[in-house]
Amino acid sequence: MSSQVRGGTRWKRFAVVMVPSVIATAAVGVGLAQGALAASFSVSGQEFKVSADELNGENFVQYGSVATGKDLKGKDQAAPVAVSGFSKATITNMCQSVVTPDLPFGLGSITLQLNAGDPKKGDKPVYAEDLYLDVSQLDADAEFKNIDIGVAAGSLKTDKPGSIGIQPGTQANPYGFSQRAEKAKLTGVHQQAWATTAGTFKLPGLSLKLHKGVKECY
Repeated sequence: MSSQVRGGTRWKRFAVVMVPSVIATAAVGVGLAQGALAASFSVSGQEFKVSADELNGENFVQYGSVATGKDLKGKDQAAPVAVSGFSKATITNMCQSVVTPDLPFGLGSITLQLNAGDPKKGDKPVYAEDLYLDVSQLDADAEFKNIDIGVAAGSLKTDKPGSIGIQPGTQANPYGFSQRAEKAKLTGVHQQAWATTAGTFKLPGLSLKLHKGVKECY
């Protein structure tokens, strides 16, 4: 069974139910030894944007959660997120950007932009294992294979090889709404996210640059 959708998430409706067809794609994170870092860390006060030509993931899961931390002024903040997980994922032509505003010494806003996995440069796709993403908005064309919608989040993990469930340390209701699929394919990805973690993260052709002003991926 497959399903296709294009669109974004209206977070005012999040407390009622997550839109079943919305899934998240990959964002750039730090390559970690598998299991070395739990998901329960304080998120930064800045969301970041990610674009990609295509993401192909295996053993997809998604459930609702809350990302907590401090804003750029040090005040407590909390944001509803759709946590999406993949046991394995490849990402073609990935771009991540984050804007830091109001820097001192007259610098103003500075954008950090990262690119990797560009096939036009002969790069292989970005590769990740045990990838989890805290996403606030996504626009993409999506296709799923063997999708289950409305699964209790606490029952996501099964004995099936390669399957994954709620990430340890995540603030999630085990009785709440979730969904899962054997495979997920996203094209034309535009995503806004708070955090990501991965057991393995490989970025062929990595390029990181700082730009004066606002120069986001999309």
